[in-house]
Amino acid sequence: MVRDQIAQLRDGMRRRGKLETYAADIDEAESLDRMRRETITAVEAKKARRNVVTQEVAQLKKAKADAEAQLAESRALGTEIAALEAQLGPAEERLNALLLGIPNVPLADVPEGDESNNRIVRSWGEPRAVDGIKPHWEVGAALGLLELERGAKISGSGFVVYRGKGARLIRTFMNAMLDLHSGEFGYEELWVPVVVNRASMIGTGQLPKFEDDMYALKDEELFLIPTAEVPVTNLYRDEIIAGEELPKAFCAYSPCFRREAGSAGKDTRGVLRVHEFDKVELVRYCAPEDGEAQLQLLLGHAEAVLQTLGLPYRVVLLAAGDTGFSSAKTYDLEVFAPGVGKWLEVSSVSLFTDFQARRANIRYRPAPGEKPRFVYTLNGSGLAFPRIFAALLEHYQQADGTVVLPEALRPWMGVDRLS
Repeated sequence: MVRDQIAQLRDGMRRRGKLETYAADIDEAESLDRMRRETITAVEAKKARRNVVTQEVAQLKKAKADAEAQLAESRALGTEIAALEAQLGPAEERLNALLLGIPNVPLADVPEGDESNNRIVRSWGEPRAVDGIKPHWEVGAALGLLELERGAKISGSGFVVYRGKGARLIRTFMNAMLDLHSGEFGYEELWVPVVVNRASMIGTGQLPKFEDDMYALKDEELFLIPTAEVPVTNLYRDEIIAGEELPKAFCAYSPCFRREAGSAGKDTRGVLRVHEFDKVELVRYCAPEDGEAQLQLLLGHAEAVLQTLGLPYRVVLLAAGDTGFSSAKTYDLEVFAPGVGKWLEVSSVSLFTDFQARRANIRYRPAPGEKPRFVYTLNGSGLAFPRIFAALLEHYQQADGTVVLPEALRPWMGVDRLS
């Protein structure tokens, strides 16, 4: 696999702006792969010769002839085979470690370069003017919807307490989004563990690259999930799916835990960057030839939530250098929050090609008797709650300090405004 795609791998890292970062690893991986193949060929040749010698020994013994030379050759071959196989193990281990640390190759239609080359694909709705709009943390505190200070007292900075109708609004997001995706769009709803093992984190690409950003359980190989993508994508790890079952579509709510929130002092006020937050996640499996169509379908489902809430947003195709480690192509959905005067990312919708499926060994059999192939995996937030909470409070706030609720949320909330 390495030798077949080494040119694409180098070009992909160049387009990400990371060729210098990964050039040495790619070169070493290519060298190790070559050595591995040569070693395997040598082992097979020596085993074949040993089989011939074994047959010669049997024939000589049957004829009551001297077989000492053949026995000595057989012993020597055994020693040589053992030595070669001893080299093979560490080489394969090192090769796997290198490959696990190299990002996915961006698709051809992904713009090259860093985030300055991100491309706005389309917009929906009219952003509200920023004049006179208060930030969500002021509105939320005034209406008794959230308490940042008590969250910090309980757990530390980057943790939030939602209260009263604020807590109910968070619960409403979960119910409304899950019902939309499972009821109208045909996703199978899941309730998954928020603690996963190392193999699951490796499968979706969080480990080993981003281990320092994860919350781990002391003295156990278990981690708090950064997103429901991890347990949901790993649902069929090390399995082969029947081709007629594709595409598969899952939605799941979960809390999410991320240590890097608010890094370098960015967006540390309010709920824009927190260590624990809630989200509804969408995950799809499909055949490789359906990848782009499934990506656009998934993107539309995430957009539908924003349209239902009446929040102005834009769709941004990320450049290669801004695309996540595991992704081959990503669209961000950004909502405008007039209180902070910013476009806030509320969803990333990504196509991973077979990058995650290879790590997690998720395959499908196109037809009975055919050779299994790796699935393509996709996921997207549908949506992340804190920034939707912030955008709602800022976009819908009124001159009297109240916040009008979108019609879609009123049946869940039992009121038409927060006051």
